[in-house]
Amino acid sequence: MAFMVEIGFLTESDRARWEALARGKDAYFEVERGDDDYERTWRRLLDDERVRGVAARLDGRMVGIAHYLFHASVWSAGRCYLADLFVDAGARRRGVARAVIEWVARDAEEHGHPGLYWHTLEDAPARALYDKVGRLHQGFILYTYRRRGGAS
Repeated sequence: MAFMVEIGFLTESDRARWEALARGKDAYFEVERGDDDYERTWRRLLDDERVRGVAARLDGRMVGIAHYLFHASVWSAGRCYLADLFVDAGARRRGVARAVIEWVARDAEEHGHPGLYWHTLEDAPARALYDKVGRLHQGFILYTYRRRGGAS
């Protein structure tokens, strides 16, 4: 059965459902955030042209979100970092995540940032899709700077 996925930029009227999905993503990945973090991120998604947010809908209901940003690259054309991609559990395996990735890739290409990339956990269930639409850079290890005192 084919499902029709509609994708578009977030709008003011998406706020409540966006936050429910964002909190669902954070619960899934065991991330704790305060209410101020959601408010700041929401404002940034609507007001900051460098940070973008999209909603994915099935039958008019928002079932997925993605957040991404464009940035320069030292050696090549601009890059696009897909920071978050989350699909409600009840809507998974219906082509939503693939449609979002393809939509973001087109938007990035149209804005001169064709190098789309993202990070995921090694054991993430979504890797079945990511291995089909992406290319794993074997041998690369991601480091994040650890400040003195252990905070990163």
